[in-house]
Amino acid sequence: MDIAKIVVFQAGNEEYGVPIENVISIEKLDDINVIPNMPYYMKGVVKVRGELIPALDTNYILYQKNTNVSDDIKLIVIQSSELSVALIVQEAKEILDIQEEQLKSIAVGAFQATKYFVAVASLEERLITIIDPNQFVSSLEGIALVKDEIINHQS
Repeated sequence: MDIAKIVVFQAGNEEYGVPIENVISIEKLDDINVIPNMPYYMKGVVKVRGELIPALDTNYILYQKNTNVSDDIKLIVIQSSELSVALIVQEAKEILDIQEEQLKSIAVGAFQATKYFVAVASLEERLITIIDPNQFVSSLEGIALVKDEIINHQS
């Protein structure tokens, strides 16, 4: 596992990280255009650099609680193998260098069921769960519907 830099964000009371090579940008949450009949975790679409991107509520995906919109709310736009998505996060905290020896594999039952948690970065006072963006997006129920809807709205 060779993660050099991760973008750290907060969801619930926990810290998560995604590899920086999957991050397109970090944006301020301005305006979400709601699309009816989309999966529960998709709050709508946002326009980033002229492209419509689904906005996914990470708090809802991970904890089944809606993110409370405030000035701290950010969008981390990531590229997965399936499509680009904007993760709605409580706070995009920082970009961290992670050393190989700081990464611990996850062998706990609940984490094994959640395939997109690939490791935990164990730092002095913190634990940061590393998310694989490709597995994260592909694990979402109804992601094919979201992909089709985005394509239809762009044409």
